[in-house]
Amino acid sequence: MVKGVTRQVVMVRSPDAELFEQAIFIVRSDAVGKDGVTEDEILQQARSAAGRYVAQRVPGARLTARRLIADLAFAVMGGALVGLAWLLSGFF
Repeated sequence: MVKGVTRQVVMVRSPDAELFEQAIFIVRSDAVGKDGVTEDEILQQARSAAGRYVAQRVPGARLTARRLIADLAFAVMGGALVGLAWLLSGFF
């Protein structure tokens, strides 16, 4: 059904076309210019919403601070164990 109403649309293209090609956002007619909102801010919010959608639904797409710290701690512990094994092998 085609309706005689003109709408503003923001299309965000995906950097990884494996998941989706593009996301289409229909902008409210009173959004631009309301409270000083610019077109760039609307585009940035649309990109952020698409990024959050992918991060919530794709395993491993979101790297939290807790995960980053845990990965770093395991890397440091592994390096320390290798260094200790190398040091002990020199004594025996």
